[in-house]
Amino acid sequence: MSNVLAYKGYFAPVEFNAEQHVLTGMVAGIKDAIVFEGSTVEEVEQCFHDAVDDYLEFCAEKGKEYCSKICCMYTAKHAMLIRDKYPDTEVYVFYIDVRTPGKNFDEFYRRAVEEYGVHYIKGMVGKVSPEGKKLKVQASDLIYGKQLHIDADLVVLAAAIEPDKSARPLATMLTASMDTNDFFTEAHPKLRPVESPTAGVFLSGTCQGPKDIPETVSQAGAAASKVIGLLCKDKLMGNPCVAHSDEMMCNGCSTCEKVCPYGAITYQDKEFRMPNRTTRVRRVAVVNEAVCQGCGACTVACMSGAMDLRGFSTKQIMAEVDAICK
Repeated sequence: MSNVLAYKGYFAPVEFNAEQHVLTGMVAGIKDAIVFEGSTVEEVEQCFHDAVDDYLEFCAEKGKEYCSKICCMYTAKHAMLIRDKYPDTEVYVFYIDVRTPGKNFDEFYRRAVEEYGVHYIKGMVGKVSPEGKKLKVQASDLIYGKQLHIDADLVVLAAAIEPDKSARPLATMLTASMDTNDFFTEAHPKLRPVESPTAGVFLSGTCQGPKDIPETVSQAGAAASKVIGLLCKDKLMGNPCVAHSDEMMCNGCSTCEKVCPYGAITYQDKEFRMPNRTTRVRRVAVVNEAVCQGCGACTVACMSGAMDLRGFSTKQIMAEVDAICK
């Protein structure tokens, strides 16, 4: 039996609030805090669906917060190809900002304007309407402060790069992290740019964010090198800072198992010898140290105080605080 709701690729663990006697949940895997609650299972499930729908509607209205990085360059490329094959064609490019962050990219853009005569106009297109066999384009020129009306044979939209819809369910299956735009996030942008926070999962290409072909190829090579370095070793060195459970304090509540993002915690039934020389079977948490990444989520959630991080136990941390305060 699972206490996690799923809807349109989004997941939310649900808990019972004993003080208010309601079921509460929070959508996981996104930076925004989306909380919902309900008195019954049906009500909390409907509230979860409404919350996800409202969030998706808000994101659609807000638009894309990120730069797709390749739009400006492939627009210039297509404009140059059209002018090269059909010299009599007039090409207009309406833009808000032209971004050319790459080697010789700015020269490529200037070549489209100066050599090929592509008309770059700073402004926005307000309306495109069919008029006979033509398309009537109504736009504004922000530099000269005037309205433009252009009869076009073809209107092309430089669309943004969007992550695949299956990315979020895949991230949930791999316990990988994602940002608010549904791109996978790396462990560290400078020191570990092709590694995800989940050990053994590597990133390459536009799953991490918009990229051009050279950047994708170089990142794929870096990810392959990491994989080769991992597979060629006889022994793997794990993270020494992993969680461990005090079996004598564990009450088998399953809270740590639910919050673990890596699935490193399971429960087993073990026999314990009691003070009166009898044996008793108790359900206790067991940590798979090869899977654990030492995030510390279980230590915070553990109500009985049985979970601790090796090297960062409560006793050790308090000793450090006492030493600093002296």
